[in-house]
Formats: sequence, structure tokens, C-alpha cells
Amino acid sequence: MPDIHEVATITTKGQITLPKRIRQVLSVAVGSKVAFDLRDSQVFICRVEGVQHEDPAIVSFLALFEKDIECGRHFTTLSQDLANAMLAASKHPV
Repeated sequence: MPDIHEVATITTKGQITLPKRIRQVLSVAVGSKVAFDLRDSQVFICRVEGVQHEDPAIVSFLALFEKDIECGRHFTTLSQDLANAMLAASKHPV
């Protein structure tokens, strides 16, 4: 990896923008994840891949949902009209 020295300004909210050359070298774009590692007085930034969002409410909901699926509870087939409407809606950007 090339040696690059870039300076970023911290905003009043404590945020920074990764300089373009750093984003390019790390191959990160909008929505990408980066990790900050503090070692002694130095901060290292690296690209993070394959990280799943771990919202506690969603994790709890999905656990309940999984139990219902295993037990066969609370599930029925979709009506054809609803399935068609969902398929049609999926072709439009949200």
C-alpha cells in the first residue's frame, strides 16, 4: 500500500470526511464500512467487509420470527393479488 499523508478537519459533531485518495486506496464508497483501531497514540483505518447490522430490536424480532417458522405458526401463503402487487412494486426504485 502506498504511503499517503492526508489531513482531514473534525466537524463540530466530531465527524471527518475520508480524503478522496484514502477512499480510493481502501476501495470504499458510500455505504462502505471502515474500522478505526487505536494503537498507542496512532489511529489506523481499514475497510471492513461482510459486517451485518446488529440492531438489538431487529435481532430479537428475527429470533422470534425464526422460532415461529420452526414451529409453523403465524404463516400462510400470500394471496396471488398481493404477490403480484409486491412483484410489481419491486421493479420501482424506493
